[in-house]
Amino acid sequence: MKSTVQNAARTSTMRNSTIVNRDFYDVLWAESHLQRPDRFNTWPLISALLPLAPARLEIGPGLRPRLPIHGTSFVDISPPVIERLTECGGIAVTGGIGDLPFGAGKFELVCAFDVIEHAEDDRRVFGEVSRVLKEGGYFVFSVPLHTRFWTKFDEFVGHVRRYDPADLLALLAAHGLAIEKSAVYGMQPANPLLLDLGVWWLKHHRREAMWCYNKVLMPLGMLIQKRLKFVAGLADTAGVDEIVLVCRKRTGASEEHGVLT
Repeated sequence: MKSTVQNAARTSTMRNSTIVNRDFYDVLWAESHLQRPDRFNTWPLISALLPLAPARLEIGPGLRPRLPIHGTSFVDISPPVIERLTECGGIAVTGGIGDLPFGAGKFELVCAFDVIEHAEDDRRVFGEVSRVLKEGGYFVFSVPLHTRFWTKFDEFVGHVRRYDPADLLALLAAHGLAIEKSAVYGMQPANPLLLDLGVWWLKHHRREAMWCYNKVLMPLGMLIQKRLKFVAGLADTAGVDEIVLVCRKRTGASEEHGVLT
């Protein structure tokens, strides 16, 4: 019975994901400050990859970009994000993750943190990433794990799915992307009561909840974030809420899979 309810909730969210995402994130970013990439625990990884990636793209960064802003290409659906990233020297354009406005093989590095789970057609997303990525290029991304961990919070913030590890591995392989390393990631509280309380405040007192997130919870989270501990291949995902993966596009993947959509 619980599985049926969860599946129904995910189906409802999929039908309304674009509306939910625009509604939630336009409000969030309009009240947020732009954070520097070097403040996140992903920076040691990203900074090591930058010398290999003069052409780089970040998808759906919001105002929490993990790539350096100046000279980086960005795609996001939120006008406040496009405006602020452009003001800071980013090459920011409005667009969706499933239809990237770039030519094939343009980038040595593509990043997508906390965004793929919002896309209804994730096969198209992985296809688009593989298409714009050069052979041997890096794809760094994070996603929430395990269907059984689905909560009201996932639905409210516009998630369409959580990934069971076997399904994620199959998607990557189908689009010529090989995992090099991964690490446990994310700061979502595990306590379901806290999640339910957060959703209630967001629904009934959105302005106050957004203020609390931007002024209190986000700065606190930045202070207590832990250094990422990468392991080769896919990390042990038992009980893990979210994971960050470093993948490379295999040589010959474009020819093997054709135009990936």
